[in-house]
Amino acid sequence: MCRAASAQRAGRQLGRLAVVDAFIRIGSLAPVSDAAKLCVVRGRGEALVNPTMTVDDPKNWDLSAAGVCQPNWYAASTNSNHEKQVAARLEARAVQYFLPLYKSLRKWKDRRVFLDMPLFPGYIFVRLSRISQLRALEVPGVVRLIGFGGQPCALPENDIEILRTGIANRLNIEPHPRVTAGCRVRVIKGPLVGLEGILVRQKNSSRVVLTLDAIARSAAVEVDLRDIDPIP
Repeated sequence: MCRAASAQRAGRQLGRLAVVDAFIRIGSLAPVSDAAKLCVVRGRGEALVNPTMTVDDPKNWDLSAAGVCQPNWYAASTNSNHEKQVAARLEARAVQYFLPLYKSLRKWKDRRVFLDMPLFPGYIFVRLSRISQLRALEVPGVVRLIGFGGQPCALPENDIEILRTGIANRLNIEPHPRVTAGCRVRVIKGPLVGLEGILVRQKNSSRVVLTLDAIARSAAVEVDLRDIDPIP
């Protein structure tokens, strides 16, 4: 009986060693992919993502070559009044970002001061590929990447480039309430050529309101009526 029991134990031990050896061999032949490694890291970083979003669930990710490597612009929500601090931290981590600012007049008792304020309070734009999104989510002050259906939502490249051009050219851009009805126009001249939005009039000026649907925020830029055409 003792010899039989010893033989059984020895057999089980050899079986376990064989299984371990098989796993080692498989691992050496098939190293874990970068995408698979990323999925594991995302699991540890899920506390950085809004729990109502499921962008940290690997089942919902587009892991095709184009989806992983292609950089896109995304909107990242930030803690209140932390947009500039987040921008500095993104720059320190070599993450491409865009924080549009506008001049806001503040009147105090003894003076008037123009301050640089975020055009879209509570948001900053980051340009990332799918596989590098964790770099933004790890930045203190970043709450989440805005998305729908369980995945971050890439913003229209043209909208971001038009905003960057307008800011770089020091055009008169400021926040504006969201407009859902009105005459849609397209800018046909000047640095904002290609911009589409809704035409509004304020006192003696005309403005085109650009809306970023992903964040439900709008900005208005002053235009010359000779530089726009109605969109049929």
